Amino acid sequence: IHYGMIPRTNRGIFCINELPDLAERIQVGLLNIMEERDVQIRGYKIRLPLDVYVVASANPEDYTNRGRIITPLKDRVGSEIRTHYPRTVEHEIQIMESESNHFITEGLEIIFPQFMKEIIAEITQLARRSNDISQRSGVSVRVSISNFENVLSSASRRALRLKERNVAPRISDLSAIFASTSGKIELDTVGDIKEERVVQKLINAAVLSVFGDYFENREFEQLVAGFERGLSVHVGDDMPSMEYVNQLSKVGGLSKAIDKLNGRGSPASIASSIEFILEGLHLNRRLNKDEVRGKIRYRR
Repeated sequence: IHYGMIPRTNRGIFCINELPDLAERIQVGLLNIMEERDVQIRGYKIRLPLDVYVVASANPEDYTNRGRIITPLKDRVGSEIRTHYPRTVEHEIQIMESESNHFITEGLEIIFPQFMKEIIAEITQLARRSNDISQRSGVSVRVSISNFENVLSSASRRALRLKERNVAPRISDLSAIFASTSGKIELDTVGDIKEERVVQKLINAAVLSVFGDYFENREFEQLVAGFERGLSVHVGDDMPSMEYVNQLSKVGGLSKAIDKLNGRGSPASIASSIEFILEGLHLNRRLNKDEVRGKIRYRR
C-alpha cells in the first residue's frame, strides 16, 4: 500500500513550496493530517498515527493571483513567520554577493569597488520606496543579484575586448542594469512613463546617495576650479583604463578623493573611481555632462 508522500515522511519534516498553488481539494486532504495528526487509508477502516512536521511557504495573497490557502487550513497552522526584504544596504550586498553566479574569468582579476556594490544595492532599496513602482508586487532581492551580475559582465566584456587584466565595474557599466531590472518591477504610475526613465531615476538617486556618504562638495573646490578654467574630461564604457590614469595627472584635486575610495590598486580601479567622482559632482550640479555617440564629457 502506498500511503502517500506525507505519511511516508512519518517522523520527519515535510516541506511544501508555494502552498497556494495546490488545488483546494488537495489542501483539504491536509486538514486531518495537521489537526488529528493521523491518516486514514481510503477503503480501509484503519487510522495510522503520524508524527510529521509540515512546513509550507507562500507569497502574500495579494502578490499573485495563482491561488489561495483555504481558511480551515490557515486555522491549523501553528505559527506564521513573515519574512521581509533586506532592510539595509549591507544585508543587500551580503545576499547579492553570496547568491550571484561567479563567472569563469581565466586570466582576469576582478576588483569590485565597494561603492559600486553600494550603488547597486541602493538602487533596489530605493525601488522599494519609489512611488513609481507598485509596492504590492514588491521588488525582490533578485533585482540586486541580476544587476550585480550584469554590471560585472559588462566590465568583464570591456576588459576582454581591450585586453586588460583587471576588471573593475564603472558608473558607465550601470547601463547594463536596464535589461536586468526591466520586467522585475511593475510600474504604478498614471501616464506614459517608461521603465527606462524610472530605472535611470533610481540610478541617479543611488549614485547621489552613495556619493554623499563618501564626500562633501567642499572637498572638490580645487577640482571644480580646474573645470571653470576650461578643463574637460572624457569617459566611456569602452575607454581603456590607462587613459583615465593619463587624465589623472591633468586633473588637480582627484588624487585625495581616489585614495578615500581605496582606488589606487590598479588602472581599472582608478578609472572606476574617477567616473564615480565625476558623476557625483554632476548630480550635485557642480559639473555639466554631455553625451554624444556613447562618449561622455564632463565640463563646467
